[in-house]
Amino acid sequence: MNGLPDPRLPSGTIADAWSRTQESLPLISPSRKRELQLLVVGTGLAGASAAATLAEQGYQVRVISFHDSPRRAHSVAAQGGINAARPRPVDADSVSRLFADTLRGGDFRAREAGCQRLAEISSAIIDQCVAQGVPFAREYDGTLSTRRMGGASVSRTFYARGQTGQQLLCGAYQALMRQVALGQVELLCRRDVLELIKVDGVARGVVCRDLLSGELEVHTAQAVLLATGGYSNVYFLSTNALKSNASAIWRAHRQGALFANPCFTQIHPTCIPSGDPYQSKRTLMSESLRNDGRVWLPSDSGDQRSAVEIPEAQRDYFLERQYPSYGNMVPRDVASRRARELCKAGHGVGPGGQAFYLDLSDAISSQGREVIVERYGNLLEMYERITGEDPLLAPMRISPAPHYTMGGLWVDYHLMSSIPGLFVLGEANFSEHGANRLGASALMQGLADGYFIAPATVTAWLAGHTTPPVANDHLACREALARASGRIELLLKGAAQRSVDSFHRELGAVMIDRCGISRDAEGLRAGLADVALLEKHFHAEVSIPGEVHGPNPELEKGLRVADFFGMAKLMLRDALAREESCGAHFREEHQTEEGEARRDDENFAHIAAWEDRGRGEPIRHAEPLNFTSLKPSERRYR
Repeated sequence: MNGLPDPRLPSGTIADAWSRTQESLPLISPSRKRELQLLVVGTGLAGASAAATLAEQGYQVRVISFHDSPRRAHSVAAQGGINAARPRPVDADSVSRLFADTLRGGDFRAREAGCQRLAEISSAIIDQCVAQGVPFAREYDGTLSTRRMGGASVSRTFYARGQTGQQLLCGAYQALMRQVALGQVELLCRRDVLELIKVDGVARGVVCRDLLSGELEVHTAQAVLLATGGYSNVYFLSTNALKSNASAIWRAHRQGALFANPCFTQIHPTCIPSGDPYQSKRTLMSESLRNDGRVWLPSDSGDQRSAVEIPEAQRDYFLERQYPSYGNMVPRDVASRRARELCKAGHGVGPGGQAFYLDLSDAISSQGREVIVERYGNLLEMYERITGEDPLLAPMRISPAPHYTMGGLWVDYHLMSSIPGLFVLGEANFSEHGANRLGASALMQGLADGYFIAPATVTAWLAGHTTPPVANDHLACREALARASGRIELLLKGAAQRSVDSFHRELGAVMIDRCGISRDAEGLRAGLADVALLEKHFHAEVSIPGEVHGPNPELEKGLRVADFFGMAKLMLRDALAREESCGAHFREEHQTEEGEARRDDENFAHIAAWEDRGRGEPIRHAEPLNFTSLKPSERRYR
């Protein structure tokens, strides 16, 4: 079924589509902008950059952050680097090569025009960040250094040691706080968005809870921008920060925003294994380590010797063996799947046999200890502090963990959702990554959306729509307040038998088993039944101590876990409906003889966008994908 709004894709060739689109967008005079209020939710890279840029243009911007400071946004955890197409003599990269890698890496399940635009903007992002003082690594002659990330054909990832996300966020934070000091931005921290406010079908504000006082607040504006990240915490044990949640985008979905490709979730291969059943999250080790680290497992199943006791002849460098062209730098979904297969066959190491080795010894021998420490020092320190083992002396033990979500709210080419006036940026939208995001492309997309795309398209939308101010006592505001208050009251009436975490942990176990690295129809149907039953028990038995007023961390967790149940069911439905394997969505019924993903371009070359129907079954819409510049082909890395 196709009942989607117009995606507003540009006509003609895609090579200059974005520049032509920009030239055609209407503008607003500076004096008029000063009269318009914008609301930005989220202060990671996408949100902070968008708020700073829109405020610089003259808008009055109100920014809502879940954290006590924008610098605590989860963007700081992106370690490996940021992709950009800047031609270098060493590999002659280009916009067309980055476009091709992005579209092919997403297994041809993204819009061609969006991938092209992202590649075009990428170089300007680096210029912007250098101007802000981001300390990118440099060669001896002063040129910016690069390294490879998984799925890339060339070395195009710019980095700041192993803390690129943190340094980029510092740049965006400085730009944001400058606007705060100038009075153009009002920054509201420690707020949790619980509801979207619509007036006559247009997004005009949000209801949020002050996490210190417990009071519900109404904030209205001429347009709303959501930049609140992804939903990997549905899995409980993910690389996301504990407070990362999907409530803002889920509440928007419940108010009519279409949700696109929710089953496209990425399992990152390079994470520190779980320490015990009550661990609260997983820690990411940057994919960049695979530039110099070699991945291997014991050749013999059941080998319990330590890594240093296993001789070279008895080591299986399985990615190099199976994928000689890309070796250890295959995309994340491929590396995770192959490692899982060998671990299930008894070759895994560590507690439970679920891990594999990432070995830096060859790189240390050939390049020297000092060079490796200079490139990855903070990552090596983090690993040693968590595990008690020095990765310079013995191989790291790593294992896959839920990481990034390619799915998100459906947006058109202008980043507007199916709700007029609601723009969605960064990981919160489904955007350009298709079925599998390439390493180092998350930071690129977030900053492209925030610094370059949204400031142009939000202005264009406002120029064509009259949006009179909305009073806080408007009927739509009162109704949204009532919905938020009702959900809180329902949670506090629980029978006080089980903690929120116990339900979240159980939900995560179901999701990683049924909708994790691989899926099958029988497991997905069982997962739907399991999640529905668990959700019923949650609302009947969950214990939320404390009161409505004042700080209540358990209430915060309860609200987002309640939303995770709905999110989990939509992910399972989407995975069940997509009868093919593509990218990170691997249906075991649909694979080649070599165990690779088998796409079905005839029936599934489209974006799946789900419409919420309240208590009824959601409706699945399809946006066809057309390819003119790069024809779909089998994604091969051998």
